[in-house]
Amino acid sequence: MTELTEMQAELCEKSETDYSDLSALFINCTLKRSPEVSNTQGLMDISMEIMRRNGVAVEGIRAIDHEIATGVWPDMTEHGWEVDEWPAIFEQVMAADILVLGMSIWLGEKSSVATQIVERLYGNSHLLNEAGQYAYYGRVGGCLVTGNEDGVKHCAMNTLYSLQHLGYVIPPQADAGWIGEAGPGPSYLDEGSGGPENDFTNRNTTFAAWNMLHLARILKDTGGIPAHGNQRTAWDAGCRFDFPNPDYR
Repeated sequence: MTELTEMQAELCEKSETDYSDLSALFINCTLKRSPEVSNTQGLMDISMEIMRRNGVAVEGIRAIDHEIATGVWPDMTEHGWEVDEWPAIFEQVMAADILVLGMSIWLGEKSSVATQIVERLYGNSHLLNEAGQYAYYGRVGGCLVTGNEDGVKHCAMNTLYSLQHLGYVIPPQADAGWIGEAGPGPSYLDEGSGGPENDFTNRNTTFAAWNMLHLARILKDTGGIPAHGNQRTAWDAGCRFDFPNPDYR
């Protein structure tokens, strides 16, 4: 974890609401292997610290440090790859109430690693929970983006759409990001970049973290998304259309 500025630390005040039974997984989709400095991690650390200070069990991984095979099957070693660490990471995904994808921007798009993670999430999207819904139902998703060119909203739009399509619930303002001036220039953590002190980015990162916490709390307390009209098991059993009025035209 990078050291937070005094301003950022002030954002991490504790709430009176109990979040200690929640868990969050942050996947950093930077293109840089450890121990190289990741600017994306610098932004993610704010959100992670907000959650940690409120009792959430927070885990973080840097995807590129792992041998994650390319493909859309749950375990790519069954499809020609010698090594695939995704199945173990997927266990962490399923154990978390909140999933946050952090990414850098390249050529206006989310990083190739972020795309790979979304594809691997998609490879498990056929799994069902105990209620017969798709397995990601009842979990909260969000994303954080850094770069030196415009594209934060574009990357967030793509990522959040993908997560909700898989079954994640997306709260209001579940994304935040920072970009420097257009063209080559300082990155988020570089001295003099202004990134860690940027009030707009700090505000949106704080909003995103708290909105994810609030929604995860609601879903946990209410048992998640009601299992009616969205059960794959019911659909397969023949309950395909459930209109209030069967004579509706």
